[in-house]
Amino acid sequence: MNTATKLDSSGSPQAARKKHPPGLYLLFFTEMWERFSYYGMRGLLILYLTKTFISGGLGFSEAVAASIYGFFTGAVYFTPLIGGWLTDRFIGKRLAITIGGVTMALGNLALFASQTKAALFLGLGLLIIGNGFFKPNISTLVGELYDEKDERRDAAFTIFYMGINLGAFFAPLVCGFLAEDFFKTTVNGVEVFGFKYGFLAAAIGMIIGQIIFNMLGNRYLGDLGKKPNVKAATVDKKQVSNAPLTKQEKNRTWAIIIITCFVVFFWAGFEQAGTSLSLYTEKFVDREVFGWTIPVSWFQSVNPLFIILLAPLVSMLWIKLARSKRGDLPVPIKMGLGMILLGTGFIILAIAVLQTGSDETNIVAKANLLFIVMTYLFHTLGELFLSPIGLSMVSRIAPVKLASLLMGVWLASTGIANIVAGQVAALTATLGYLEIFSVIGGLAIFFGLVLTLVSKKLTRMMA
Repeated sequence: MNTATKLDSSGSPQAARKKHPPGLYLLFFTEMWERFSYYGMRGLLILYLTKTFISGGLGFSEAVAASIYGFFTGAVYFTPLIGGWLTDRFIGKRLAITIGGVTMALGNLALFASQTKAALFLGLGLLIIGNGFFKPNISTLVGELYDEKDERRDAAFTIFYMGINLGAFFAPLVCGFLAEDFFKTTVNGVEVFGFKYGFLAAAIGMIIGQIIFNMLGNRYLGDLGKKPNVKAATVDKKQVSNAPLTKQEKNRTWAIIIITCFVVFFWAGFEQAGTSLSLYTEKFVDREVFGWTIPVSWFQSVNPLFIILLAPLVSMLWIKLARSKRGDLPVPIKMGLGMILLGTGFIILAIAVLQTGSDETNIVAKANLLFIVMTYLFHTLGELFLSPIGLSMVSRIAPVKLASLLMGVWLASTGIANIVAGQVAALTATLGYLEIFSVIGGLAIFFGLVLTLVSKKLTRMMA
C-alpha cells in the first residue's frame, strides 16, 4: 500500500507523521565515516602537494598541484558511472559499498606508507576506484527506503546529507591537527609536517565505517540492496531490463541529464574550496585568533559545520512547503536558487580581494576572517538548495533499471566540475583572484537565473 497517500482522521498524510526507518541512520553513519576518510585526505592534499619534500610534501608547483587535485577529485566522480553500471547488472549495492570502502582504505594506507610520487598516484588511483563502487550505491539505497511519492524523501536526503557533512566537519579538524600541529616538527629551522598521519587517520575512519555497515546491515536493511537491479526488479515476472523505456521514463531521464549539465557550473565554483580558496586563505586571510594561527585545513570544516547547523532548518522548510496549499518549490527552482546563492558568496569574496590584492609578495592588507566565513555560509546555503535535492530527484524519477547508472551520471557532473575547477584554480597565478572569483560568481548567478526560467518545462518532463 502507498502510505504516502493515505490520510488520517485529521486529513494529514500519515506518511509525514512516520519516523524515518532505522536503515536511514545506518547509511547515515556509514556515509559519515566514508566522508571523514575522503575529506580528511582531501583537506591535506593541496598542502601535501605544494609543500617542499624537506617539509614533508612533494614539492609540486601550485599550478601543477591544482591540476592534480582537480583531476583526482574529478575522476572520483566519474568512476561512479562504471560502478553504477556494474552494480545495476552484476553485483548488489551492499557488496559494491563494501568493495569500495575496502579499496579506499587501502588507498589512504598507501599514502601513509610512503611519501613518494609513486605512492601518491597509487593511493589516488585506489581512492578513485573505490569511490566508483561506493558513492552511487549508498545514495541509491537511501532512496529505496522510501516509496516514490513519500513526502519524507527530500527530508531524508537532507538528514543523510548531514551524515556526509558530519564526517566532512570532523575530518579536517582531526587530520589537519595531526598533520599541521601534533606531528609537525622543526628540523634545522625548517617546519616538517606530519601529512602521513593525517592519511592514516583517514584510513582508520573508512575501516570503522565498513565494520559498522557490515555488522548491522542485515538487521536494519534486511535484503535491501543484496541483488542487482536487473535481477531484483520484475514486471509481470519479466525482467525490467528487457522492457524498453516508456515515454515518461525517457522524459525523466532527459530531465536528469539537462539539470546535471547546469549543476556542473555550480560544482566548478563550489570546489574552489579545496584549491584557490585554500591558497587565498593561507596567504591573504588574517588567521590569528588570540595569538594562535588557525590551520588552513580547518577552514575545510566551515562548510560542513554550516551544513550541520542549517540542514535541519532547510529540511523543515521543505516539509512545511510540501504541506502548504501551494506545495513545495519545483526541483529546478530550488537548484536555480542554489546557484544564485553560490554566486553571491563569490561576490563577497571578491570584495575581500579588492582590499588585499592578488600579489602575495606585496599584500596590501590581510582580509578579515569574516569574509571567508560569509563566503562559506552562502556556498553552504546554495549546496543545501541543490545537492541533497538532486540526490532525492535522481533516486525518485530515474527508471529502475538505470537507477545506479543515472546516479553515476549525476555524480559525474561533479567530476567534470572538479577538473574544470582545478584548471581555473591554476589560472589564479596569472589572472589574479579578483578576476577568477568575479567571473565564477557572475556565471553562477547567470546560470541560476536561466535554470529558474526553464523550470516549468523541466518540471513537466519530471512528472
